[in-house]
Order: sequence, then structure tokens, then C-alpha cells
Amino acid sequence: MAESCVSEDDHTGTDLCVIPHVVDGSEEAFGFGDDLELNQFDGLPYSSRYYKLLTERKSLSVWKVRCEFLDLLVNNQLVIISGTTKTGKSSQIPQWCAEFCLSAQFQHGMVVCTQIHRQQAVELALRVADEMDVNIGHEVGYSIPLETCCSSDTVLRYCTDDVLLREMMSDPMLEHYGAIILDQAHERTVSTDLLLGLLKEILAQRPELRVVVLSAPPAADHLLGHYGTAVPLLRLESLNTAEVVHSSGSHKDYFYPALRLVLEIHRTREEGDIAVFLASAQEAECAYGILCKEGARLSGGLGQLVPVALHPGRLGVLPCTAEEQPHSRRVFLSHSQAEDMFWAVDSLNFVIDTGMERKYVYNPRVRAYAEVMRPISRCQADIRKQLTRPGGKCFCLYPEETKLPAVSAPQLLQSSIVPTVLFLKRMEVACLGHCDFINRPDPESLMQALEELDYLAALDNDGNLSEIGIIMSEFPLDPQMAKSLLASCEFDCVSEVVTIAAMLAAPSCFLEPPVGMATEAMQCHLKFQHPEGDHFTLINIYNTFKQSQREPYFSPEKWCQDYFLCYEALQTAGAIRSELMDILRRLELPISEPAFGTKTNTLNVKRALLAGFFMQIARDVDGSGTYFMLSNKHVAQVHPLSSYGAKAHKLGLPEWLFFHEYTLSENNCIRTVSQISPEVFIQMAPQYFFYNLPSSESKDILQHIMDHEGSGNCKNKKQTSQAITSATQTDCPEPQSYDRCVIQ
Repeated sequence: MAESCVSEDDHTGTDLCVIPHVVDGSEEAFGFGDDLELNQFDGLPYSSRYYKLLTERKSLSVWKVRCEFLDLLVNNQLVIISGTTKTGKSSQIPQWCAEFCLSAQFQHGMVVCTQIHRQQAVELALRVADEMDVNIGHEVGYSIPLETCCSSDTVLRYCTDDVLLREMMSDPMLEHYGAIILDQAHERTVSTDLLLGLLKEILAQRPELRVVVLSAPPAADHLLGHYGTAVPLLRLESLNTAEVVHSSGSHKDYFYPALRLVLEIHRTREEGDIAVFLASAQEAECAYGILCKEGARLSGGLGQLVPVALHPGRLGVLPCTAEEQPHSRRVFLSHSQAEDMFWAVDSLNFVIDTGMERKYVYNPRVRAYAEVMRPISRCQADIRKQLTRPGGKCFCLYPEETKLPAVSAPQLLQSSIVPTVLFLKRMEVACLGHCDFINRPDPESLMQALEELDYLAALDNDGNLSEIGIIMSEFPLDPQMAKSLLASCEFDCVSEVVTIAAMLAAPSCFLEPPVGMATEAMQCHLKFQHPEGDHFTLINIYNTFKQSQREPYFSPEKWCQDYFLCYEALQTAGAIRSELMDILRRLELPISEPAFGTKTNTLNVKRALLAGFFMQIARDVDGSGTYFMLSNKHVAQVHPLSSYGAKAHKLGLPEWLFFHEYTLSENNCIRTVSQISPEVFIQMAPQYFFYNLPSSESKDILQHIMDHEGSGNCKNKKQTSQAITSATQTDCPEPQSYDRCVIQ
């Protein structure tokens, strides 16, 4: 098919690409913009802003390949686009795909474009709606976790990759879409890798579907090697050229040199904002506090220095522009996986790249994450060098001869794949279980994931997804927490366990106190602490927060500030909790009335949590707080911010506890812990899990309890849902008042 680009009338001056209009097997010429007086998507006249933005769009490097891209889209199911952040691919390619689907009158579906960050999905949707001259939430919308802004009129939707992946559980062939764009494929998130693998099979069954993969070089070449040389690869030219300056100093000594360089640049009075890429979000927040103090000490004649923490962990939107704050210079503090968040920042004149990243890598043998400091990839380094405006400078705080890996390591190989295996088992139910991974998971990780799902009763005797496993996959939670949530329905403690699940799924509600106020913050947090453990402390915090929202003439934001708590995190927890409750109602599962504060409820919450977290049990072996973990025979300390870490001198440390998180580091720590009795553990743990525990003194103690006190429920326990049902039949104390911590 020959495609032509012709100049339209003098009214707009845009280029027209004519592609076939296919309806019921016949082709006719379809010209985009044949009558540019009217918007082809809503039928209304274009506004003057549309033409202004159109001029800006035509200056993007991606615009040079518009006709070539549309030609490739017509003749190929899969197209790979290689380009950096400032080329405009994330905003323009989805619009052209919408035009392609419009040419078929959307009979094959609408357009969806994935992002890895929720904030970026929203920002791009807003920008593209503006460029297309339509209303956000109508022709252009977005879907991110806990928030959807779409309608029946939506033809182009931005969403996070995990949102699209979960859609596949109800629409395995993604038949709602005629074109799917996977953006930021070079980041190799777990969700994007799964989509890349599953879409390969979907394309074979849906010849009308179009998939466009947006990536950065050299990761695009790596993708091409996976899909084959027959797949077209379209390379975009970068228009930004920065002067690159490398450091001759140590690669590891970067934090304070980077901040000193920021101040030196500011003193030169050269115009332009600064972007600093550090190793982690924690370093970005620390740098933010330091620069706020140093900026206040600078001479007023230098102009205001405005630090901005811009990274995925930050809630909120981009700050105001330099025009709104005259005589100021913004310093964006960021880290890995945040390069694409600078797509809308046109004022960068300086980039400071430390060349390091701090990642958490999962070790399946001990079921724990280890903190690893390592160099960034060459792909990330190249993206950062091209973020400045023309003529800018990029300071690389590492020697030029430093060897960087070509691409980022896939998150699939660095994360627990238990949720991934549960999802793929769910896809097998829909006859779409084959996933052609770009990098296959390690066999050891796969076996550990299957074993864990088996322990959780998510698999049947044939290794297929059980009924419990199907229900577990409905929840956007870790499988262990999903199993605990199901158990709470049996133990009549749904309200409390849903609150715990929401608080653990949301960002941490505890704010890092300002310098010099650590003691005051700890005293505030002590008021919420529950004697039974951290899980119950989270319930106390959430319940008190919700109560503060109901008080008239009372500001929840001020309340959170006074108690060193994060208002946005608690708001997010509330939204997650509402979503989980909606899923429970949709599945018609029993929801009990809240009963927090009774001993019966406390015991039942522990039982429900142990139904999912029986693999994370530890025992204090010497009375000093050195906990031995039964599953892996490692030892760790309780995190200092835990209820027991802060109140050990008052309450004493429990001998047995279960924990939510274990991190390998110089000082191994277990976080979010609550005390249990060994009898409750024996009651809830599947027998074959117990007998597979490695030999230890702690296991011998449990065996002794089973031999002398365990009978009935404990000995005949099975790993299926019968474990939950039989446990509810155990005699419990009568409900009575429980002395719990409350805010006075």
C-alpha cells in the first residue's frame, strides 16, 4: 500500500497521511483532516489553542516519521519505536493510533497506552486531551489504581501497566482494544514484561490487533532480538545535544559532591533548572531537606533555589513553572525509573547524574529482599544526557571509562514471582496461559512460587488453580494477604483485616521527622501503639484518622501533621480499603461487623493473618531480641520503629511472633510484627508445611506441643479451606473488653 503525504489548505498547514479505510472488507481512501474545521473525534470546531499546540507538536522529532509510522501500522501487527524521552513519542504515537482506529470506525476497539507511573499516565492524558482539543474523561481518559476518568465516549485511554494486566482477567484477549501501546518498555517492569509475553499469543489469535512498543535505545534492539528481525523498528532522532562532563573521582562518593555541584551551578547565575539523579527515593528526600536549608542561607541576589522531589514515590503533581516564580531555579531531585517523568519539563539546562541506583533484589531461598547498590544501565545514562534543552550540560559523577550494563535488569528476575505465577495460573483458566518471556524466571524461583501457592491452598492436586486460588487472584494483593483476607471471612474479622491489608498496601503512613524532632515524633507514634503488635497499631492509626475526619471544625491534614503521619498515605489506604470491600461484596463473601477491641476479635485477627503468613514465623532464642526464623534459619532483629522495638523496656519482647517483611542488610530486620502463641501457629499452619520446616530447636518445641497438647483440630488440619473452617470451631473465650491504645 502506497502512502502519501500532501499539504493541506493554508488554514492549518499540517501534513495529511492518507491510509486505507477498511469497512466490511472494502478499502476506500480515508484522509485525516479532510475538513480540519471540525474535530474528527467529537465533530466540534477546533479551538485556536489546537492550532497553537499543533505548531509545537510539529517541532517534535517524532513528527518527522508520522507518515512512515502510519504506513508501518497499517501493514504490521507489531511495531517497535526507539527514542528517548524528549522525542514526543508518548504523546503523539497514541494520537496517531487513535486516528488509525477511527479509520476503521473503532470496529476493532479503542486505543490504550500503558505507563509505569500513575502520575505520568494522568499528566499525559491531560496533555493529549488538550492537543486533541477534546475533554478529559470523554474522548481521552485515564485509569490508574483507585482512580478512573473515562466514559463510553473514550477512544484513547492512558493507564498503568498493572491496570491493563488486571483487565486481562475479565478480557483475556483484550478485545476491547484495537491498538495497544506499551510505553517505557526499557524499564522492564514485571507487568510490562508479562504484557509483552502474553500479547505475542494474543496477536496470533487477533490479526486485526495492532501493538506498538515504545522503548529507548539500546533496549529497543534487545526487544527486536526477542521478536525477530521481521518486526519493523523505527528509530527517532533526538534533537537535544548536551555537553557531557565526566568526573574523575570515585564512583561511590557521589551524594555530597552532587549537592555541592548544585550550589556551585546556582552561584554561576546561569539560567535553567537542574535535575539531580540520586540512588534512591530516600536519598532524594534527604537531599531535599539539605537543599532547603542551604537555599535559605544563600544571598538573595542569587535568586531563589527551589528544591523539588520528583520521583514515583512522591504524591502530587509538577510544581509551578519558572514563569510563575520569577528569579527562581528549580532543582528536581529524582532517581532510577523516573527519567520519563521529565517529558514535560522544558526548562532543564543542567543534569547531574550520580550513575548509581539502590535496588531491592529478591532471594527466593530465604523469601527476602536484599538491598543492592549498583551502577545504572547505559540506556538510563543516555536518556539522562538528553533531558536538557539544546546547549545544556550533563555532569556525570563517574569516570567516562566506567563500564555500565547495556540495559536495566528485568524486575521479573529480581522480584518474588508468586503473584506472577498466580496470575498466569488464572490466565490458564481463560486458555491463555502461555507467556513468551523475554527473560524466563529462574527455575528455583518458579519452584518456590509454586510451592508457596500450594501451601496457601491456591493449587489443586493436579497443580491447577483451585477455587480458593481463583478467588485470591481477584484481589490486587500479595497472595499471602489475599489468603488472610479470605480467612477473615471465616473468622468474622473482615473489617480489621481489610484495614491491615489496606495500610500495608499503601505507602507508609509514618513521616520522617525533621532534624531534631525524632523524639517528639516517637512520642506521638507511641500513643497509637497496641500491645499485641504492629498490625493492630495500624488499625488504631486508621480508625483514629477516620474518626478525625468525622469531627466538625477539625482538619485531618492538621491532625496528621501534629502526629507526624502522612495524610496522603492514609487517604490512599482508605481508597484501597473501599476497593477491597467492593470486591468482597461483588464476590458475595460474608462481611462481619467491626469488633476491634475484644479478645475474641484479637485472636481471630491473628488466626486470619496466620492463614496467609504462617511461613513468616520467628522465635526469640535468647530473650535479647535475636529472632530465629523457622523457614530459613536466619536471625534478625525487630525493626527499631516497631511497637516492640520502642516499648521493649516496658512490655518485654514476645517469644513467638509473625512478621510481614524481612530485609537482608547489614542489620537484618523484620518489620510489622505481632506476637502469637505457638498453639495458634500449629492450628493454622498446614501439616505438610510444618514437616518441611528445617530442623531446629524451635521446631522441636512445636513438635513437643503437638505431641502433648495437639489433638482434634491441630492434628487433622488440612491445607485447604477446611483449615479455616475447623479453626473457627475451636473454643474461644467469651467476648470481653480489651485494653487498647487510643488517642486521648
